Amino acid sequence: MEFTANKNKSISIETSTGDYDRCAIQTHFVQIGEDYIELVKRYVKPLWQEGDLLAVAEKIVSLCQNNVIPKKDVKVTKLAKFLSRFATQHNSAGIGVGDVYKMQYAIDINGGAKVFLAAVCAGFGKLVGKKGIFYDMVGEEVRGLDGFYPDVFPIYGEFGIPLPKNPNGVCNEIKEKTGISCIIIDANDFTRDILGKSDDVTLNDEQLCEIIRDNPAGQDDQCTPFILIRKK
Repeated sequence: MEFTANKNKSISIETSTGDYDRCAIQTHFVQIGEDYIELVKRYVKPLWQEGDLLAVAEKIVSLCQNNVIPKKDVKVTKLAKFLSRFATQHNSAGIGVGDVYKMQYAIDINGGAKVFLAAVCAGFGKLVGKKGIFYDMVGEEVRGLDGFYPDVFPIYGEFGIPLPKNPNGVCNEIKEKTGISCIIIDANDFTRDILGKSDDVTLNDEQLCEIIRDNPAGQDDQCTPFILIRKK
């Protein structure tokens, strides 16, 4: 099998644990409620070899779990409208809390007082050149929320996509039912996070992030939620 990469991405990468090839596996446009096990069997299993590691984009897992927040169900408060005016709406990494729906999500899971305090602290942080204070205070669930914008796929403007539920359990299920070692990643062109991994994965999160440090899955409309990783 010949490995393929997304545009402006490299197949091979050098890391502290060795050199790896990464194959970006294209799928159809995955809809809410599909079966991630069947997707892995359909798209990944025919290419997989013993020893390969599969990296799965977190968004696809959440969609398969029906883990979405319909925009029509979000009750936007005055506080969310006020605070979102002072925040970044979105950039190439995704939606920001300048979008009123994501700000409301932060309020819903943290409470208005905590989010207000986080916004104030973030404002002071900007004065001294320190970024990321808001998300450090409100947590990874807010930072990881996707959706609520139609820039790439119009349907994603209709709902938000939280981080997947029980990511370690999902990875172990994939391993059990397909034989493929698995990690779930939340990656963009700025940050990489390992959300879950099957119990047989021996590399730590820092080492795994090295392998995907250039975000081989891409950030636009590639439809490549699966990255098959093979050590050279």
